[in-house]
Amino acid sequence: MAGGATRRRGIIAEINVTPLVDIMLVLLIIFMLTAHLIAKQAIEVELPRAANSTTLKPTTLAITLTKEGALYLDDKPITAQGLKDAVAASVAKDPKTQAVISGDKSVSHGRVVWVLDLVKSLGVTSFAIQIDPTNVTPPPT
Repeated sequence: MAGGATRRRGIIAEINVTPLVDIMLVLLIIFMLTAHLIAKQAIEVELPRAANSTTLKPTTLAITLTKEGALYLDDKPITAQGLKDAVAASVAKDPKTQAVISGDKSVSHGRVVWVLDLVKSLGVTSFAIQIDPTNVTPPPT
């Protein structure tokens, strides 16, 4: 074979992504064209306006644990049983009650977990642990 190119015959081991990209672009165009039709199927209602309206905010409980072991609810000292009663009463009044737990960094992990478990067992489904993002230091090694 003088000067001729040789053709290899065998298995093609490469994935050709061009057809996949073409199909994805076609699907994207179809979704873009039909999205406005789907959005317009919603029922359009003009809601009445009021000058004196209030939005209902869910009840938020601020629970604080100090390094001395004291327990506070909304900046007022409270006992463990008092906390249970107050959380249960708050959940009974507003099922969407939230809790924000603030614990000193020297408070034992078990004590914070106890508070988390307490509020969850009483029906609080939304809770957070308050932190100071400006003073983040890694624990000592």
